[in-house]
Amino acid sequence: MQDLGKNTAVNSAQGLQPLFVSGCSLAIIAALVLGVGIGSHLVLRHAVQTLPLWIVMTLGLRRSRAAGWAGLPVFLFWLLLMAAIWLYLLGLSKMLSGNFSTLEIAMTVVVGIASAIGIVAFIQFKSHLSPWGMAGIFIVLAAVQVLCFRLSFLPAIAHR
Repeated sequence: MQDLGKNTAVNSAQGLQPLFVSGCSLAIIAALVLGVGIGSHLVLRHAVQTLPLWIVMTLGLRRSRAAGWAGLPVFLFWLLLMAAIWLYLLGLSKMLSGNFSTLEIAMTVVVGIASAIGIVAFIQFKSHLSPWGMAGIFIVLAAVQVLCFRLSFLPAIAHR
């Protein structure tokens, strides 16, 4: 009887993974669009940058087992970008440049923490997708994230 209860608890916890991924996506969207976007008057730019997170959030809210694999490349992207910003702010890297307001710096912490939690949520739970499915979702979302980030620097979007 105990094994049955243990399996139910494990299945219940694994059913929460998509919701954790969705919550982390929402936190990043809020930090970038509502925090940085409104604060810097660049809402459209940050909305475009976060489009892949909307996909991840939707998959998570639908409790799709693909949510973790869709979220992983996006969370990795944002965590690496936040780390690059932190290294620049600490004077340890010249890979980036710019001026960052106190609000923007605070939002990098929110994005970094949400990204790290999303990655941990992904690692802790199992997915029942095929290896090809996992690789395909990862590659497509990674490409979409890079493309959206790049598009956000086009003149028609960058200053809106």
